[in-house]
Amino acid sequence: MRVLHVITGLGVGGAEQQLRLLLRHLPTSSDVVTLTNAGTVAQGIEADGTRVTDLGMAGNRDVAALPRLTRLIRVGRYDLVHTHLYRACLYGRVAARMAGVRAVVATEHSLGDSQMEGRPLTPGVRALYLAGERLGRVTVAVSPAVGARLHRWGVPRQRIRVVPNGIEVERFRFDPAARARTRARLRLPENAFVVGGVGRLATGKRFDVLLEAAARLPEDVVVVLVGSGPQEEGLRRLAHRLGLTGRVWFTGESTHDAGGLPALLSAMDVLASPSPEEAFGLALVEGLAAGLPVLYASCPAVEGLGAGERTGAAYCPSDPDSFARALHGLRGDVPPHREAPAAVRHYSITRSADQLMDVYASVVPGPTLEVTPR
Repeated sequence: MRVLHVITGLGVGGAEQQLRLLLRHLPTSSDVVTLTNAGTVAQGIEADGTRVTDLGMAGNRDVAALPRLTRLIRVGRYDLVHTHLYRACLYGRVAARMAGVRAVVATEHSLGDSQMEGRPLTPGVRALYLAGERLGRVTVAVSPAVGARLHRWGVPRQRIRVVPNGIEVERFRFDPAARARTRARLRLPENAFVVGGVGRLATGKRFDVLLEAAARLPEDVVVVLVGSGPQEEGLRRLAHRLGLTGRVWFTGESTHDAGGLPALLSAMDVLASPSPEEAFGLALVEGLAAGLPVLYASCPAVEGLGAGERTGAAYCPSDPDSFARALHGLRGDVPPHREAPAAVRHYSITRSADQLMDVYASVVPGPTLEVTPR
């Protein structure tokens, strides 16, 4: 089966990293087109052996990209086009139809109740989304919560399939040696209680709540933020105003290569997510896999587990006082050797890839279902 994945951009982000991980585990012959920003993740995908084409799209209204994408799909003779993220879903579905490909699958990675991909939802955005959605065959939701939102928007239930995000569970196993190396590299105080935050540094992630909570806690509590984004400078200024100079570390973007995020998670004592509106909560699943206790204001991945499977995860309202109280309760109560709860295997990437192949099989005619070993 020949599959073309179309994505809006390939800088470091949850959807982008998830695509790279899926490509490693899908038994298909795949290529990738990014509409813009062939960044760090594009380099990683190519290093893994998958071709990436950058259309160099100038903006949302650069319709000149549409015929280029259509030609690429037609020449590539793809059996299926799989789109990721809002702009790519719009352009990719139209281009696939123009190229004569009817097997079109889209994954909705980041739909909240009031925002999509960090931007406020408007009636116009919703109408355009629904118009494009009708050009595809199946829309994949990364969580039941996203599936329910899609249905409330007007997407027919029979067109929605839930395929959770996945991780390579063993990569995140707690490593005491990596913990020591990473804490030394970051020059963290020896006895620091490290509160981690992982994700794009954007307003919707509410990392300001985490900083304000830290300001209410003793000086041995430090914050390590992993990610980059438009709110970084504002967060740095907030840390200074709160008197947290020397207690907040910004690591920048982190990939899963050369230690990367697994090593950073090993260096932490707790992972916190004050974001009140998440589509899945992949970073928290990775934190659980690293044996970390996690605090969350919203996490469909955890909320989708049975009550008895949520070991190590606790809900916390998205306000500084609540997070400060919860973090104070965890401070000094971290075991020296951490085990991941068994439930994280529910989000194994191999399981996600198998489920996605079932989706592909439902929209692609039988003779094209021969798969390519990877």
